[in-house]
Amino acid sequence: MKIVRDGIGNEELEGMAAAMFGDMVKAVIDLDRGVMAVDAELHADLEALLLQDGSKQGRLWGINLYPEKRAGDFIEYDSLINIRPSAGNRSRGVEDVKARQGIADLVAKLVGR
Repeated sequence: MKIVRDGIGNEELEGMAAAMFGDMVKAVIDLDRGVMAVDAELHADLEALLLQDGSKQGRLWGINLYPEKRAGDFIEYDSLINIRPSAGNRSRGVEDVKARQGIADLVAKLVGR
């Protein structure tokens, strides 16, 4: 597991994907702090890492990254940690359009493609 603060190369993500799931890397984004945790079997493990590092639960979102796919298919907004009925998110996806855009912008900033 790793917290990405300044950036990560797509090649490093490809290596992580090959070692764990083959084509995908799990990640958790902190929209407030502008950081991303990557490379674990479960989003919950990445969530716990960020919480220990000072993140707040309500701004963490789980995603999957597919380093070998094109830009439009690179991010998958799907994780059990995203289910938060009390916050209006009732699915594994990220239903809030602004949050999705924030996630996409942060991933674009942190991942060198």
